[in-house]
Formats: sequence, structure tokens, C-alpha cells
Amino acid sequence: MKFSLVAGFFRVLLLLIATAAFAVSASAQEPKKGVKAGFLRCGVDASTSFVFGSTKKVNCTYTPEVGERVDRYEGTISRYGVDIGFRRSGVILWAVIAPSNDVGMGALAGKYGGASAEIVAAYGVGANVLVGGFDKSFVLQPLSVEGLKGLSIALGIAGLELKAK
Repeated sequence: MKFSLVAGFFRVLLLLIATAAFAVSASAQEPKKGVKAGFLRCGVDASTSFVFGSTKKVNCTYTPEVGERVDRYEGTISRYGVDIGFRRSGVILWAVIAPSNDVGMGALAGKYGGASAEIVAAYGVGANVLVGGFDKSFVLQPLSVEGLKGLSIALGIAGLELKAK
């Protein structure tokens, strides 16, 4: 009886996360003028979260779609909402959608916000669709979450603040 109750709870939880991830993905597909300008890859520090949110340090590199330049950023990613558990460090990769493919050095610096969903049971998956930067002109569309290890669940609003190094 206990096992089936726990299994049922996790099924409902997975359904809620899948629904939130779908909603996050759908909101990112709303008509937004722009082109894929490159990729933002962020290493995320390990963390322990308690019920209503978390803040983690990130170190990021932006690689333009065209050219060999690499921009470096540091900052924090914060989550507000349900966020319970612990995670080892991991990597998040976003496609950067911008008004043009000519994104200047340091142009991604700024504050971003959006929806977030994540589940980690040994290895995890998540989605964070964020909009922000200069004049809210950049969209960070999640491509992959790599190396998240631990046991956690998160659903809510995410914020990312980047500073050029």
C-alpha cells in the first residue's frame, strides 16, 4: 500500500512537471522576431534547496553562430516556487535568439526571467525559458541540461542575472 501511494505521488508529480515543461516550451514558441545568434553554455554550482526557491552561481560562455569569438559571463540563477532537494553541479545549454546574429561582446549581460521546471532523480532534466538582457531583446531557449545529478524537484519562476567577465 505504501509503495503504490508513493509511486502514484511520483506519477502525478511527473505529469505536473511534464505539463509545466510543455507550457514553458509553448510560451517560448510565441511569435518573437529574431534569429538564432549562438549558444550560451552555463556551468551551474551544486546546491541544496528548501521548499520556496534557490540561488546558484553560474559561469557561462557565449559562442556566436558565426565566428570564433567566445564571451565569458558570470552570475546567478534563481528559482522562486517549489524547489526541494539537492543537486550536484551541472551544465545548461541555451540557444540565444536575438534581434540579429551580430551580438556584440558583453551584450547578453543583464537580467532574464521566465518559467522553469526540473526533476532530478539520479540524473535529471529541466527547462528554463528566459527573456531579458538589453531592452528584453534576447530569448534563451533551452536545448539541454547535462550532468544534473541528485534528488530534487522544482517548478516555478526562474531568474538569471549575467555580468560580462
